[in-house]
Amino acid sequence: MKVLVSGGGTGGHIYPALALIRHIASVNPEAEFLYIGTENGLEGSIAPKSNIPFKTVTISGFKRKISLHNVRTVYQFLKAVTDSKKYMKEFRPDVVIGTGGYVCGPVVYAASKLGIPTIIHEQNSVPGLTNKFLSKYVTKVAISFEEAASYFPKEKTIFTGNPRASEVAAKAKSESKEAIKQLGLDPTKKTLLVVGGSRGARPLNEAMLASLEEFGSKSYQCIYVTGDVHYDSVKQKMGEATPNILAVPYIHDMPALLLEIDAVVARAGATTLAELTALGIPSILIPSPYVTNNHQEKNARALEKVGAAKVILEKDVTPSVLLKACDDLLENNEAWSLMSRSAYEAGMPEASAKLVGVMESIIKVSK
Repeated sequence: MKVLVSGGGTGGHIYPALALIRHIASVNPEAEFLYIGTENGLEGSIAPKSNIPFKTVTISGFKRKISLHNVRTVYQFLKAVTDSKKYMKEFRPDVVIGTGGYVCGPVVYAASKLGIPTIIHEQNSVPGLTNKFLSKYVTKVAISFEEAASYFPKEKTIFTGNPRASEVAAKAKSESKEAIKQLGLDPTKKTLLVVGGSRGARPLNEAMLASLEEFGSKSYQCIYVTGDVHYDSVKQKMGEATPNILAVPYIHDMPALLLEIDAVVARAGATTLAELTALGIPSILIPSPYVTNNHQEKNARALEKVGAAKVILEKDVTPSVLLKACDDLLENNEAWSLMSRSAYEAGMPEASAKLVGVMESIIKVSK
C-alpha cells in the first residue's frame, strides 16, 4: 500500500498526519509513504526528522480582499497542482490524505483530478477555507468534532476523531510513569499543568504571576509552563524556591508528562484537546481569541457542553477567577471524577483505526 499525506503550517495539522502514518506503519509494515508539504512550514523540518520521504510545493493562503497577493497565489496554486501531479505519477499512491493547511489545497485537488481516492481530515469544530474548498472534490471527509459535520456534504462525512488521540492512548498503556518524580515533584499529590503554548499566553501568565503565593499553599501541586519568552521574568518573580509550584519554559515530551497529570489549564487547540480527552484529563480551557473563525472557543465549548471542560474566555481571566476554577476542580474529588469521566467519554482512542478503515474502504471501491 502506498499512502501520500499532506498537511502543514501548524502542529495541529502536522502531528495528526504523523500519528496516522505511524499507526499505518505499525499495522502494515510494508506500507510506503510520501509527505508533501512546503519548504518553509513546520512540516519541512518535522516530517524529514521522522524519516518520512518528503517533497515540497510552494503555496500561500488567499487574502480576504482583492490584492496582488491573491493573483500570485492563484499562480502558485496552479504550479503546485502541476508539481503534485508529477510527484503522484512517480509515487503512484493508492490514497491521498490531507490533514489541513494551505498546502493540502493543490495536493488533494491534484489527486482528485487524477482519480486517486482522497480523504481530508478536519481537526477543528469549525473547518478552514482549504477543507471547505476540498470537500467538493474529495472521496471522504473525516471529522474530529460532530459540530463540523454541518459544513460538509453529509454523504461524504464520517466522524473518526483525531489520530493524535490514538497515539497518546497507546502511549498510556505502554510507558512507565516517572515524569513527575524526575521533575522533583511529589508523585502522590494531584498535579495541575498550566500551559499557554510554546510561547506562552500573556493574560494567563499575568494571572499566574499574581497567584504564586496562593498556589504555593494548595493541597495540589502545579507545573507551570511559562513559554520561553516569559520564563526569565517568571523565575525572577518566584525567587529560588516557591513551594508546590515548578516553573519550566517548555516540556519536550508532553505526552509522557500528561500520563501523570490530573488537570490542565491550556489553550483549546485541536491537538491539545485530542490528547486530553484520550487520557480523560479534566481541563480549564482559555481559548485563543486570535485564531481564524474563533475556532478554539468553539472547540472548547464542544467539550464544555458534555461536561469534559470548563471554559474561561481570555478577557475574563483574573487571578481570582483562575484560582477558583482550579480549586473547584482539584479540591473537589466528586467534581474531578465527573469531569474526568466525561473527558474520557469524549475521547476517540480508536481514531487512527477508524481513519484507516475509511481509507481501506475507498481504495477497495476504486479498484
